[in-house]
Amino acid sequence: MAQQETDEQINDGFVVDTEDCEARELAHRERGTSRPITVVGNPVLHRECKDVTEFDDDLAQLIDDMFASQRTAEGVGLAANQIGVDLKVFVYDCMDDEGVRHVGHVVNPVLQDLPADRRHLDDSNEGCLSVPTAYASLARPDYAEVHGQDSKGNPIKVRGTGYFARCLQHETDHLYGFLYIDKLSKRDRKDALKQMAEGTPRYPVVAND
Repeated sequence: MAQQETDEQINDGFVVDTEDCEARELAHRERGTSRPITVVGNPVLHRECKDVTEFDDDLAQLIDDMFASQRTAEGVGLAANQIGVDLKVFVYDCMDDEGVRHVGHVVNPVLQDLPADRRHLDDSNEGCLSVPTAYASLARPDYAEVHGQDSKGNPIKVRGTGYFARCLQHETDHLYGFLYIDKLSKRDRKDALKQMAEGTPRYPVVAND
């Protein structure tokens, strides 16, 4: 059986996303164009995105644009609907709790269910580029595994621990129409929206008319 052609190195079925991070992120960013960030209230953020079915130059350009947009906003992860595109794609440039940098992308991601013995919750602060200037504590498992495809349509798997696990869960949630504030209590959600209303985004955003 021939080995699949993919831009990503694979180890035990998982993408090796910790090597040549600076060069890979820079290459994406230099090919891309930064776009403004959509914020909570925009309809594209509140519905499940469409599956990607065309693995073509347009998809590659979208991924490049997402890396450029992520850098402009100083984020660690970005979903396609956060720049107004209704497709299941996210990119990431995120450190884990050991200080190891992870850079990559996932198309059509599916978050894997964890057995009970792997569900150790981490109750850390979380923020979102689509809810600018707001933060809230949210319990999430400290390990995450996402299965999906790369930009060429090849199957890939990505796993992470700690802060990177939180990033993988957060971005996958986006593509199914959920923001982190949707998982908060009514009181904490209201507080997060108040923080957003009182703050000023440090990056361009799309106004909700």
